[in-house]
Amino acid sequence: MGKQVILTYDGLKKLEEELDYLKSVKRPEVAEKIKQARAFGDLSENSEYDEAKNEQAFIEGRIATIEAMLRNAQVIDEEDITIDKVGVGCTVKVYDEDFKEEAEYTIVGSTEADPMNNKISDESPIGKALLGKKVGDTISVEVPAGIIKLKVLEIHK
Repeated sequence: MGKQVILTYDGLKKLEEELDYLKSVKRPEVAEKIKQARAFGDLSENSEYDEAKNEQAFIEGRIATIEAMLRNAQVIDEEDITIDKVGVGCTVKVYDEDFKEEAEYTIVGSTEADPMNNKISDESPIGKALLGKKVGDTISVEVPAGIIKLKVLEIHK
């Protein structure tokens, strides 16, 4: 059994959509590319064939990865998310004491992490430090830029 993958319902939907796209669109496209490249003749010096086979290997690898994630998925139900303490699926408003500014993070499983959209993994340094904290708690977290202090201001869904 593989590592358990924590997903929100949206994350589960995105993975299922990507899997469907890879199987129904990309697989046939690559199969057609391979068929066309074979028609060029000698496969030993056929760069189109090599490129199509590499693309096929990537797609099949991604399909296998997504299927494994879905088999080991634990979907966080919105109804099960509590806001008395920080957990996966919560959105947390924090105050950065060094920069004197507020930030808001949604704690998600590692497969859904998207720091550019303030979705941080429960396995990241900040995500891990915030788990289980309550409004009013202050944490110190070591990040690549140094140690930051965050105070939990609000927790919501």
